Amino acid sequence: MNVKIETSWKSVLSEEFEKPYFKSLAEYVRHEYKNGLCFPPGNKIFSAFNHCSFDALKAVIIGQDPYHGKGQAHGLCFSVNEGISHPPSLINIFKELESDIGKPYPKSGNLESWADQGVLLLNATLTVRAHMAGSHQNKGWEEFTDAVIGKISEEKEKVIFLLWGGYAKRKGKLIDTNKHHVLTSGHPSPLSANRGLWFGNKHFSKTNFLLQQDGYSPIVW
Repeated sequence: MNVKIETSWKSVLSEEFEKPYFKSLAEYVRHEYKNGLCFPPGNKIFSAFNHCSFDALKAVIIGQDPYHGKGQAHGLCFSVNEGISHPPSLINIFKELESDIGKPYPKSGNLESWADQGVLLLNATLTVRAHMAGSHQNKGWEEFTDAVIGKISEEKEKVIFLLWGGYAKRKGKLIDTNKHHVLTSGHPSPLSANRGLWFGNKHFSKTNFLLQQDGYSPIVW
C-alpha cells in the first residue's frame, strides 16, 4: 500500500506512518489487494484526505466501513461513484437534506463536492474485502483513524463533528468539546431512521449556522 496523501495531511500524520502498527497494516492491505478483490480501488484508499486538506477542514462526518459491493466505494464515507444506485443510508441522508434545507433529492450519490469544500468524509476502516462487510476491521485502520480524529481535535479549532449512530458517537471521547462543535444523532440506516432517531436532526442547517457564526463560509450541500 503506497500512502499517497495530500501534503498537509502528510505533515500532520508523518509520525503515524512510521509506527509499527501502521507498517503491519500496510503489509496486510497490500497482501489483501494482491490476493483478492478489495474496495475501494487502491488509488482511492485515501480519497477522503486528498479531497479535503487538513488546512481547509471545516467538518468531519464519521462512517464505519466502506461499501463492499462492486463499484460503490471510492474512499469517502456514505458516498458512491457516479451512476451507482444509492444505498439505504445515503437515501436517508438525502431525504433529511431535502426536508432540512429544501435541496432537491440529487441524482448522483457522489459526495466529492462536500469533501472539496472542507468536509472530511472519514470511514473508521478504509478498506474492505469484496462482499464481506467488516472484513478489514481490527487490523489497524481504527487506530489510524482515531489518531486522525485526535490530531484534528488537538491542532485545529471550531471543527464541526457529525457523529451519527452509536459507533460514531463513541469517537466523541477523542474530541475536545471546549474547542470544537459536536452534533450527534441516530444513524441514517433504515433500522435507526425508522425508529425516529435520524430524521429531523437538521445537521446540515446546524452545521452551516455554526460555520457562519464562526466566520466561515457555509457548505453547499
